Amino acid sequence: MEGESYTIIVKVDCAARLFNSLDPTPFRERDLDPDAERFIVEWAQEAPGSVQLKIVVQMPSQEAAGESVAAICQAIQHNFAVRVAHASRELRELLREGRRELVVGLPILALSIAASPLIIHAVGSDTLGRVLSESLLIFGWVANWRPLEIFLYDWWSIALRRRLYQRLAKADVSVVAA
Repeated sequence: MEGESYTIIVKVDCAARLFNSLDPTPFRERDLDPDAERFIVEWAQEAPGSVQLKIVVQMPSQEAAGESVAAICQAIQHNFAVRVAHASRELRELLREGRRELVVGLPILALSIAASPLIIHAVGSDTLGRVLSESLLIFGWVANWRPLEIFLYDWWSIALRRRLYQRLAKADVSVVAA
């Protein structure tokens, strides 16, 4: 870490190693190689959240001086901007799923709470009545398990990943001769 930035150094023997060789899209829109992306993301996760990220790609001098340097920088930023969009879409879908499941779960919980005393009244407050009543309450809460899991826990990991990708998409990217 230097001052107010955190530098991630990526050493490659040629520019092609940075990008997925199976990706047919134009150079500036290509996906990063999975290993290169994982390397950058893992190092970025180590950086303090308040500092600017810098990505320095070290490659042989003949490639570091070519016209493709700006394209490499743009391609790396574009890759992470695409990841931001994917994570945003994934988060929206997860929250939509949570809302749909809540629409199902809350009425079930309300009915089970309302029906629980009715069962005790109908069957009696002996063991069988209490078991049926409590089972119905448990069923109502279990029906809300997944939406509660989504809204309390699941969305955090996606939001944190999206924030990391946003930082990487805004990172200063440079190419230098190794």
